[in-house]
Amino acid sequence: MAAIKYAMILAGGKGDRLSVLSVERAKAAVPFGGCYRLIDFPLSNCVNSGIYDIGILTQYQPRSLIEHIGVGRPWDLDRKRGGVELLQPYLSRTVGGWYRGTGDALYQNMNVILRKKVSHLLVLSGDHAYLMDYNPLFTYHLDHDADVTLVVTRVHQEEASRFGIVEVDEQNNIIRFDEKPSVPWGDVAFMGIYVFRTEFLLQKLTENAREEKFDLVQNVIRESIGKVKMKAYFYTGLWFDAGTVKAYWEANMHLLVPLPSFNLYDPDWVIYTNRPPYPPTRICPGSLVQSSIIGEGAFIRGHVFRSVLFPGVVVEEGAQVTDSIVFNNSVIKKKARVIKSILDKNVVVGEEAVLGYGEDLTPNLVRPELLSWGINLVGKNSRIPPFCVIHRNCLVGIGVSEERFEGLKEIRSGSVVV
Repeated sequence: MAAIKYAMILAGGKGDRLSVLSVERAKAAVPFGGCYRLIDFPLSNCVNSGIYDIGILTQYQPRSLIEHIGVGRPWDLDRKRGGVELLQPYLSRTVGGWYRGTGDALYQNMNVILRKKVSHLLVLSGDHAYLMDYNPLFTYHLDHDADVTLVVTRVHQEEASRFGIVEVDEQNNIIRFDEKPSVPWGDVAFMGIYVFRTEFLLQKLTENAREEKFDLVQNVIRESIGKVKMKAYFYTGLWFDAGTVKAYWEANMHLLVPLPSFNLYDPDWVIYTNRPPYPPTRICPGSLVQSSIIGEGAFIRGHVFRSVLFPGVVVEEGAQVTDSIVFNNSVIKKKARVIKSILDKNVVVGEEAVLGYGEDLTPNLVRPELLSWGINLVGKNSRIPPFCVIHRNCLVGIGVSEERFEGLKEIRSGSVVV
């Protein structure tokens, strides 16, 4: 059976719909599931599928992503031949500058693709969480002699407007593709996974560059429907496009159900990551933890219910964390309460403060499209003052000090503190 020789991962996205979680990091570098980052899933899927030659295209806020991947050792990608290569924008005599779109990102790295001498190329989004063996996909692509194969899955109709929606005929040929339609007409969504016949892709990218067309979906996929052989490959597993605050929170909460269909504990399909050294987790006498994920090095003296805590989180005596996601090294001080909130790294919630109080669901003043369902967001390195009560749908920016609250002891629903 033919095997995939080379994959490219598009990991330069900004992810504006994740608000403060992706202001200072690429969307692919957003933490997920208690110890991972989103990029870990396509990377681990590649190595579990036997693909050990990978290019990662970075652009927006790449520092945390670059530090996380390093030379690729956690994924067994620190190799003399193949391995992982970070492909950042650059200037040359003939091409270069910032990537102007996903298609342009591939075009500017055409020399890399040519150097690999592959007849078919796997292209992946770097910011989706799913568990997938790419070999059956590649076999399907070859068996149907396709120019391009897109991986699709069925989604709930109410969520369909977030995705590219695909229509297929009886033979799974793609006959229509609408990008994020405001009124979705179907429920078959594109997952951001492509297999291209390399000759077709490079020819189309070259034509598009001359016409200053830069988008992979719009200018390669949609413009080629009916002109080349384009197949749909249906994926039936669980797939999370954690592209909005709500989708991100729901994806993490799914991991807490007793028998999640998204199985991170399968020894035959390990999701690898780059983990800093932490001591063991400590659950102290008098504490209570239920239906939660607790990262390494956490120190729990309070109560944690239905929450995802990343490494190094401290929950002090009498504190309570419920229905929340707390990133690395944040501290919940004595008798504080954190309810249905997402806290980025190094956040401190002061003694007896309450984050997520009451039932008032007034939408957020600045981001009502993201924060209207009761969640609170706190940017990294921020500090919530002791005894402060923050209601629902509130946004606290990055690096906000206690002084920025100006002595306020109550922050009403929908407020913004920056």
